[in-house]
Amino acid sequence: MTEVKKDIRRCSKEEICSFFVSHNAPSFHGNQVYEWLWQKAAIDFEQMTNLSKAHRALLDKHFIINHTNIAKVQISDDGTIKNAVRLYDDKVVESVLIPAKTRSTACVSSQVGCSLDCTFCATSQLKRMRNLNPDEIFDQVTMLNKQSLEHFERPLSNIVFMGMGEPMMNYPNVMKAIDKITSPEGMGMSPKRITVSTSGIPKMIVKMADEYPRFKLAVSLHSAIEETRNQIMPFSTSFPLTDLQDSIRYWFSKTKTRVTYEYVVWKNINDSKAEIDALVRFCKKTPSKVNLIEYNPVGNDQFNQADDDAINQYVAALEKSHIPVTIRRSRGKDIDAACGQLANKT
Repeated sequence: MTEVKKDIRRCSKEEICSFFVSHNAPSFHGNQVYEWLWQKAAIDFEQMTNLSKAHRALLDKHFIINHTNIAKVQISDDGTIKNAVRLYDDKVVESVLIPAKTRSTACVSSQVGCSLDCTFCATSQLKRMRNLNPDEIFDQVTMLNKQSLEHFERPLSNIVFMGMGEPMMNYPNVMKAIDKITSPEGMGMSPKRITVSTSGIPKMIVKMADEYPRFKLAVSLHSAIEETRNQIMPFSTSFPLTDLQDSIRYWFSKTKTRVTYEYVVWKNINDSKAEIDALVRFCKKTPSKVNLIEYNPVGNDQFNQADDDAINQYVAALEKSHIPVTIRRSRGKDIDAACGQLANKT
């Protein structure tokens, strides 16, 4: 009977060391393998050149590395790079590299498809097929880091979990991936440079505040009026705004870092004075800042970018209440790489 090979990246360093000991080899080879996997992003045992051929063959006999591949690369006129990332089981997700003058930001996916049903988002039109494993999330980051070095001669400066999927619905794997990204045995990136974005799952925000209070938190809000939010984000009927507000207050009490509200303004949906006033009241409850995001069409005629006058009214009202606000212009629209557009069209 043929042995089913285990993905070696599912093993801890201790397990790999024990494997070598059980095959009459020094345990330190496990440390070498672990370094190849997580610091050097090796995808083949033959790359592990400080191991003997016999030990590489031993690894190949018992293990596999279920690495990802870039199936297609698209480069926007503004320099944004979008990757179609093929997983070991031939499913595909998308990741995006967003360059600025002095920074490179990686936008990574956490699910194949999405668990939620936000009506304005192209990804939500795909059914959720599965969660990504920690190594598949890690791979996206290392790929984008390599592209940043090749195209812009600098490593990644920031990572945002704003790609395909709801990170809080794949919480354990996302956190394991971040552990590898921030660990000295991995990429060694500061957790302060990582933002986990959620559509608003209160109990998971509380859990993250308790367990991983080192990251930044962003919440896709889009309306501070229950009825409006439930209309555009139907899943939110299970997560009332009062519960969301309580979880954000708890997050701030634990982390002392303000939340960022991601907020798209649509014509005749949330561009009224009542919506503006509701957002200001919501923001005042806990220290926060607001990113007003340009809408990127995804084929739903119900949603249209609000007039500039409505955006300016939002800005004026927020600034009057001393709430930091930024207008975010979308990047990569010409290759469907902007917020809400990731839909595996490739």
